[in-house]
Amino acid sequence: QVQLVESGGGLVQPGGSLRLSCAASGSTFSINVMGWYRQAPGKQRELVATITRGGTTDYADSAKGRFTISRDSAKNTVYLQMNSLKPEDSSVYYCNFRDFTGGRTYWGQGTQVTVSS
Repeated sequence: QVQLVESGGGLVQPGGSLRLSCAASGSTFSINVMGWYRQAPGKQRELVATITRGGTTDYADSAKGRFTISRDSAKNTVYLQMNSLKPEDSSVYYCNFRDFTGGRTYWGQGTQVTVSS
């Protein structure tokens, strides 16, 4: 079992920055990919960024150049640094843990990000 604890969401003005954190605990010693997804009201959940244990990253086109995902193995934590935020970035952001060893997917509780003046 993996537990994901998220933090860092909030209200920010357009052009501002936020850093989301997701601390994973439990059975995290596996072949896995962690990432961030977001889901706005009436929309499907979409990929924002992912990162492997080896540091390989993948970004949605909308996030490239503005968002940076990173992973701290010692703290078992993944981060999403979001810069130059736009109103369309407003969403509930979910931390994701894909456990390929156990064939399971885990989700955080979600943290609200609102970009507004």
